[in-house]
Amino acid sequence: MLFFGHRFLESEVFYHISDIDAVVKTAPGGTIYLEFAEENLDIIDYLRANEIAFVLHVENITELLYAHALGAKYVTVEKDLAKTAQKIAEEYLFDTKILAHIQNEEEIEELAFEGIDGVIFSTAIVKVPT
Repeated sequence: MLFFGHRFLESEVFYHISDIDAVVKTAPGGTIYLEFAEENLDIIDYLRANEIAFVLHVENITELLYAHALGAKYVTVEKDLAKTAQKIAEEYLFDTKILAHIQNEEEIEELAFEGIDGVIFSTAIVKVPT
């Protein structure tokens, strides 16, 4: 299981941006985090063209499928969607890893039993000012 933002496990930080200009304010080699939305497709195209790793937060299975097709390294989902998202990812042999948003450590065991790729705490996401 992958852990992001856990209090005693070192992990990658994700930079939450809202426009292309914010990319230059992130650490070199950093992973960009953004919400999947049609209005963000220009940012996603920019990230892909510049081979910058990115994470997409999705709200449903259709968005999950789009995120994978667009080349997201990770997809974040709310906990209640995690099991279904993981099943789809395994069925279609996604390279994209599924991360479930969690609030406390007690949720880790439940998600481990479900076979979820990883968990993410809010501390793993750094908001980049525009």
